[in-house]
Amino acid sequence: MEPFSFASSESLDYPVSIRIINLEGAEAPVKFSTLLDNPELRHIGSNQSVHSDLYITVQVWAGSKALTVPVQTAYKSFRTERRWNEWLTLPVTYSTLPQNSRLAITIWDLSPTATEGAQGHAIPFAGTTLALFDKDNQLHKGHQKCHVYRHRQADGNDDSITPAILPMSKTKKGVPGDVEVDEQDRMEKLFKKHEMGEIPRVDWLDQLVFRGYEKRRQQSAKSSLRMAQRQKAAQTDASKGGEDASSLPEPSSFMLNIELPRFDFPVVFADHEYPPPPVSSYLQPSSSQSNIVLKPPPEVQLGPGIDAVDDDEGYGGRLIRVYDPEVAAKDNPAENKHRRLVRGQHRNGILDKDLKPNAKVRDELNVIMAYSPTHTLSPEEKDLIWKFRHHLTRNKKALTKFAKSVNWQDQSESRQAAQILGKWTDIDVDDALELLGPTFDNSAVRAFAVDRLRKADDQELLLYLLQLVQALKYEHISPQSGHEVTQDSSLARFLIARAANSFTLGNYFWWYVMVECDDKSQDQGPDNQAIYGKIAYDFMTELVKQPGGEETRTTLKRQAEWISILSKISGEIKESNESIAKRTERVKHFLADPRNELVTIDPPLPLPLDPSVEIIGVVPEDTVVFKSSLHPIKVSFKTTAGRKYPILFKTGDDLRQDQLVIQIIALMDDLLRKENLDLKLSPYKILATSTSAGLSQFVHSMSLQGITSKYRNNPALAYLKQNNPDSQGPMGLRKETLDTFVKSCAGYCVITYILGVGDRHLDNLLLAPDGHFFHADFGYILGRDPKPFAPAMKLSKEMVDCMGGSNSEHYRQFKQYCFMAYSALRKNGNLILNLFTLMANANIPDIKLEPDKAALKVKERFHLELSEEDDALRHLERIMDDNLNALVPVVIDKLHELVQAFRA
Repeated sequence: MEPFSFASSESLDYPVSIRIINLEGAEAPVKFSTLLDNPELRHIGSNQSVHSDLYITVQVWAGSKALTVPVQTAYKSFRTERRWNEWLTLPVTYSTLPQNSRLAITIWDLSPTATEGAQGHAIPFAGTTLALFDKDNQLHKGHQKCHVYRHRQADGNDDSITPAILPMSKTKKGVPGDVEVDEQDRMEKLFKKHEMGEIPRVDWLDQLVFRGYEKRRQQSAKSSLRMAQRQKAAQTDASKGGEDASSLPEPSSFMLNIELPRFDFPVVFADHEYPPPPVSSYLQPSSSQSNIVLKPPPEVQLGPGIDAVDDDEGYGGRLIRVYDPEVAAKDNPAENKHRRLVRGQHRNGILDKDLKPNAKVRDELNVIMAYSPTHTLSPEEKDLIWKFRHHLTRNKKALTKFAKSVNWQDQSESRQAAQILGKWTDIDVDDALELLGPTFDNSAVRAFAVDRLRKADDQELLLYLLQLVQALKYEHISPQSGHEVTQDSSLARFLIARAANSFTLGNYFWWYVMVECDDKSQDQGPDNQAIYGKIAYDFMTELVKQPGGEETRTTLKRQAEWISILSKISGEIKESNESIAKRTERVKHFLADPRNELVTIDPPLPLPLDPSVEIIGVVPEDTVVFKSSLHPIKVSFKTTAGRKYPILFKTGDDLRQDQLVIQIIALMDDLLRKENLDLKLSPYKILATSTSAGLSQFVHSMSLQGITSKYRNNPALAYLKQNNPDSQGPMGLRKETLDTFVKSCAGYCVITYILGVGDRHLDNLLLAPDGHFFHADFGYILGRDPKPFAPAMKLSKEMVDCMGGSNSEHYRQFKQYCFMAYSALRKNGNLILNLFTLMANANIPDIKLEPDKAALKVKERFHLELSEEDDALRHLERIMDDNLNALVPVVIDKLHELVQAFRA
């Protein structure tokens, strides 16, 4: 089949228009004797003159009901023919038209006396009804010849008795003159094709055809007039003879010529289809069933006799699947009653406070307490926790399990649970973060979690600030602008207060909130922007109340102006088609221009990327424009400490996923240091300033790909030797440098394995001159990878060779560091899982693909189901050995090198 291009009517946001051209045709004048018998007919304009003044109204109908008010032509005086040649615009767009839309066109005559069907002094001269869509659901376009019905007002009903286009059954075969009518119809179709450009234009030949057709049309009009007179006489005789004429009106000899808009492509009717609502929109699940995975509506299956296959196998036969939206979202009556009976025994009993478990029950409770945050409790486990709730108040790990076991919809149970929360011992931060997730919507539970966060200092709070800003989506904050968000949410009140009292916290809090305000995607919706807009307003209101708050507000405003200046030049460079050298010179000239206020920044401006660094001016000569598709710009700024701080600024890319990964790496580095394990990690700073722009700290380094192309044998070791030579050190290298390399390799291997970082090749493995190894470009996480058979852990041959080979002492030390790091991070697995749970609705690409499985994918890498520590470490060792001996990663690196060389 040939390709067919068309547009859908739902996307055509254009008003319905129609051009009234002219009315052609004639009829025999009313006899003088008839005028004498009916004096009121003498005053009708069309009975006085063949070219009397008429006007036309057009109205859109659908479903036998009027959709719009009628639109009328302007007054026009006719001399030789009735020609309006006027465009009318109707108050409705094509995108909102139903499939059965019709144009009801009525031609109105004038008379000072009222007659049947008159509206004031206007009486219907003729009417016609034209369907806007044809039988193939295509929109009519171009010239149209419409049959009109004398003395009738157009009706827009679905079964109209005034159709503009006659069906085939209406044609009168065998009647004299049919050959002439068929010839005219054929010529009309050819003229329409000629107008649409389907027939090539030949001016001299077209003129001959047009003149010949005009003469033929005039002759046909005269003959049709004579035929009309004979038909009228025959109808009169039949009525006198008492014959029963047809009840349906017949078209007159008049034809109304109109024109509809033409479009480049055929317009096909397409109604707007609303997606099926998710199950959760019918009925919110109770908190006791909050961990149930709600299934989407199944696909509609055809039942028996409805295009169904006569096959008992599969769903096309006699089996019909019925969709019940209340499944998994409504309490099971039997389970609900069972819960009330069981908990009724242990609701207000005095003995419950002194109830203690025996050894067997205590072991069962310990197993339940060890469950990960993603584990779903069974009804029996929930009842057991409720029974010993007073005993468990001394166990800080039991609070989240207790909160999951409570039916918060039951007012009596909810009230007692809230009282018990006040008696609970202090909990850890990871449990507090779990209580702020989407699973818990009770205000008392969330307020309890916020009280725990109050004990954290600013440095610790900064580690989780990105997730806490996302947790505001699960608060009961109204998007309406009625009152402050601090009255709705204890978390919002806490974050605003802490951010207003600390400039570093306030800096990051402000930019995290600004990115949410900038997110206009359908995944977030307008309510999300309204909520974060209210939070930003309340933060600024609280800020000015603090000592020095006005200066802080001015600083944040200056940061936004600084970002907009860099965004302007970055956007221009990205869109230009110049060479890299010209782009670089253009950026340098822009930065050196005093009008852009970057040469000297006074007073010093704290960097949004790192508020502890204050910049005083730009260094234009250090500017670099990179060759990648988005052309990020490296810009260096002078700081108050007398140093240079290079940054990368990029537009056209969403850096929120990279920002999340760097934040998790920084958190893991902090957790490892608390275990006295410093693996020399260097998580460079990244800050998304909008959904399509951001800043990144530039670290002086070289990719392993670049090192490999520069050095032949053992390239990484040769690179480090050149920068850190020591003839007395191991392998001719400074001991501190080699130690830094081994530790940082171990740290990043374990962390990127846990996070499932994909698309690892030698171009995004970087090595600093001092031995710090690190990863860059986190476009694929949680196990996603564009390359087939990608390894679970990136451990390249270049890294192992630099350590002295797989049999060296340094490689054995590397494996020990990996085991120690993996073991330490598994102990804090719940914290990391809770952080990913809070990011479920953050609109991050690799998380929003399966938001409910993001934390589960990280949990799989931790292997928390392996109770023995040695089993988990042996599993990690197998992964390392498999990757070291695999051939596929080497092939992938070589292919990537060839592709990059070809692009260059």
